[in-house]
Amino acid sequence: MHKEHFKRLRAEVDVLTLTATPIPRTLYLALSGLRDISLIQTPPEERLPVQVYVGPYDDRLVRSAIMRELDRGGQVFVVYNRVHGLEAWKERLERLVPGARFGMAHGQMPPRQLEKTMMAFTRGDIDVLVATDIISSGLDIPNANTMIVIRADLFGLAQLYQLRGRVGRSVLQGYAYFLYDPKIPLTAEARERLAAIYEIPGLGGGFQLAMRDLEVRGAGEILGTRQHGHIAAVGFDLYMKMLNRAIAELRAEREGLPPPPPSPEGVTINLPWPIGLPEDYIPDAALRLQLYRRMAGISTLEGVEEMAMELKDRFGPLPEEARNLLRQLRFKILAARAGIERIYGEGRTLVLRPAPPQADGQIQAFGGWVADGAIRIPQRPSWPEDLERLLRRLAR
Repeated sequence: MHKEHFKRLRAEVDVLTLTATPIPRTLYLALSGLRDISLIQTPPEERLPVQVYVGPYDDRLVRSAIMRELDRGGQVFVVYNRVHGLEAWKERLERLVPGARFGMAHGQMPPRQLEKTMMAFTRGDIDVLVATDIISSGLDIPNANTMIVIRADLFGLAQLYQLRGRVGRSVLQGYAYFLYDPKIPLTAEARERLAAIYEIPGLGGGFQLAMRDLEVRGAGEILGTRQHGHIAAVGFDLYMKMLNRAIAELRAEREGLPPPPPSPEGVTINLPWPIGLPEDYIPDAALRLQLYRRMAGISTLEGVEEMAMELKDRFGPLPEEARNLLRQLRFKILAARAGIERIYGEGRTLVLRPAPPQADGQIQAFGGWVADGAIRIPQRPSWPEDLERLLRRLAR
């Protein structure tokens, strides 16, 4: 909201936003073409990737991690994202490592006291800083190279990545421990987040992590302020296809290019015939799914013919169901060009219902069977050929 406010003040000024982990909505705006994106993929010289450990909390593990860092003259962050209970964790860790100097930092402290604590940690007067995620961004303390996150399952994926980035900021090896309570079952999303922070590389992994975050949380509201979630009204996939088409149309209009061909995505066809890729024709289920996805993306008649040739070449003569599927793809493409939004069977009649903006013009232009604002043709044995001829005529 702050960025949008500044853009409204001076609409002609270009805005460059820098982020290690773009939120899902921002990332999808870039991927869909609404925003430009550039990637910085080269880490600083001599920077080592942070070693990550994910597992249940254990006092012995925590003591060992802190002692190892102190033995090499370094400092430690311990993060617990609840102000209530932070003091108790500090006291517990003081008993675990009695010789270390501890400090505490959180956003509810008086500003001067918080500043004093952070300056002491920066100078090296504090060995272990017990804090909330207030320290997740904006800090560059090269001597602090071990991070211990307690109840890491309560943090978001981008938060975990930002926390990991607070250590390993020098030529020394950094360590990050993401710990969860072994007595509390992890949710499915928490498992995904912890698996992601473990699997994604420490150097140049921000973009990969943001892509995983997009998969886990959804793309959010393109026209609103919510940073995650899906478009419930029309479905995420259809919404993004509609958005991409609108972008292509506006871009073509601005650059003086011909508009993109009508998309068959908005056409619904329900015809009385068997369609599909039979198991005995393509036994591999994963391969069948891949081919279905490719077919869903075909938007030209040439593309349908190329797919037919590929299927014949790879798997042999087309069975009836596959021939019907390819013909239905042609129907969708032609219907989109003709302004037809639905084709379906009604008794012994096939109904072609034009989209509302084109309905009157299409009905008046067609001199055949017309009733109730739709084109109707009898369902004779030759109806597939009749329907294709009619759609080609309407699509001219």
